[in-house]
Amino acid sequence: MKKKEHKECMSALLPVRDTLDVIGGKWKLLILISIWEGNKHFREIERSIPKLSTKVLSKELKDLEENQLITRTVLNGFPVRTEYMPTEHSKTLEKVIFELHNWGIHHRKKIFGNKSFSNNSVSA
Repeated sequence: MKKKEHKECMSALLPVRDTLDVIGGKWKLLILISIWEGNKHFREIERSIPKLSTKVLSKELKDLEENQLITRTVLNGFPVRTEYMPTEHSKTLEKVIFELHNWGIHHRKKIFGNKSFSNNSVSA
């Protein structure tokens, strides 16, 4: 088998790097899942994720919006409210997240055995 050149490897990994840039980090997936679960307003999302700061939430919501995973709508009224909704594009991540979940279960078992492990399954 012929070895691939560095340029070919980097080109092949580009989509993976793009994906990790979009959903990577400590908070993005948690925020997206919170929105999928029906938390539409800033404070609802903030309250649903322990230890998430207002500043970080604001930044991550902007990133998710820029990557077209959520929409942001300012609602008229008093007080003015902002609503965040998942896009159809975000739903294409469900299978990816399901597979990450399954891999994580197997990895955790391999590394830690059955110690402090709860096998809560997630369905796509």
